[in-house]
Amino acid sequence: MKNKLKDCSQAAIKYGDKLSKKATKVEGDEGGNSSEEAVENGISTAESIAGKAEQRKRIQRQNAKRYRKQKEKEEASSRFSPTKRFVDKSGSDVAETIKERIEEFTQEHPIISILTVVFALLIIFIVTNFDGCTAMMSNFATVTIDCSYTANDRDILAVESRYRLYEKALQKKIDNVETENPGYDEYRYNVEGIGHDPFELAALLTVLYEDYTIGEVKEMIPTIFTYQYDFSTRRIVEVRYRTVIGEDGEPETESYNYYILQVTLKNSGISKAKEALVTDEEKSERYDVVLSMKGNKPDIFGDNIYSLDEITEEYEDYDVPAEYLTSEQFANMLNEGEKYLGYPYVWGGSNPSESFDCSGFVSYVINHCGNGWNVGRQTANGLKNATARVKPSDVQAGDLIFFKGTYSTSGASHVGIVVDPVNKIMLHCGSPIQYASYDTSYWRAHFYCYGRIH
Repeated sequence: MKNKLKDCSQAAIKYGDKLSKKATKVEGDEGGNSSEEAVENGISTAESIAGKAEQRKRIQRQNAKRYRKQKEKEEASSRFSPTKRFVDKSGSDVAETIKERIEEFTQEHPIISILTVVFALLIIFIVTNFDGCTAMMSNFATVTIDCSYTANDRDILAVESRYRLYEKALQKKIDNVETENPGYDEYRYNVEGIGHDPFELAALLTVLYEDYTIGEVKEMIPTIFTYQYDFSTRRIVEVRYRTVIGEDGEPETESYNYYILQVTLKNSGISKAKEALVTDEEKSERYDVVLSMKGNKPDIFGDNIYSLDEITEEYEDYDVPAEYLTSEQFANMLNEGEKYLGYPYVWGGSNPSESFDCSGFVSYVINHCGNGWNVGRQTANGLKNATARVKPSDVQAGDLIFFKGTYSTSGASHVGIVVDPVNKIMLHCGSPIQYASYDTSYWRAHFYCYGRIH
């Protein structure tokens, strides 16, 4: 199941490899020698030059060359102007003198000469491969750009604020259901939490519009919102019976209509909109990469639960003190909860096949841990209402811990299972399901209360 729900960072690796194919091709050996082979060849060549130079008789060679060059210049002088003849003659003398000095230096300093040749060959090797390196770096730059939000920070934050306004309006609508729909005998709520991952929203708009502005995407915002949230009310009429006293003074049974308003809110997350709006495979891969990298702007949304960098390689390795495992109820909860370590956060998720959100995870653990409990599928606030309040000084392993204000919703907005009240460690569905300390500045600022399951 963990392979099925693999972390989106695997998509980032896959997509990065795809974008770097050209770079890898350029980087590979194109049939030339490696730098080590070039050095060995250079040393061999230099030694050969030095050996030949030592075998020659310097005086005889210099005289012979000087005589030959002089004859050639004299024969050609009649075919060129006086100025040209002067240049040829003086140039020849200068070149010959330089060449003689080089040969003398090679004989007297063979080691330095060898190193000079090697250095020159290395320079040639580097220059030859420079174009390939440049192309490779260019592709790496492309990968970096593809992982980033391309819109201006101001517009990203403006879109986020606009989306939250829609969510606040939805929350107000739910809060006012009974006022706007009076006269019912009962109001039944099956309402999932209101909130979204702002990094998902920004990633989606990035692959759809690139460097978007608030004006360009304002028509798309309600479309995404409609994919994420499904709100509905349904009128239910049940025939019920009650005992009344008849005219003759005897009790009798009569039927009556019992009116119920069923209120339902399904939150499928931004991912539902992404599945509907991004049908191109390359764009879908790009979305996964941008999301996993948080657009290279992990702090852009500030104090937000999704901005927390909690994920570590040790999230599975916390050793719960043995003293807490003496409680059979807690041991059962821990055993069930640890089965899903590493599962990703999925809005509205409430079972292993689709993964979990925070309240879906805790509800599932409570219902399936073998303690005989069944709270149904609750929201974080629903779980708060279904538990008894516990003082901080009386908290035990297995109690629930609630937070508020982690996103825009009333009451409790996040819930975890306390596994170590002394060291303040909880097991919760963050991103992914993991152990985490709740004694951090973020969680302290959002702490709400503790609850104990009846």
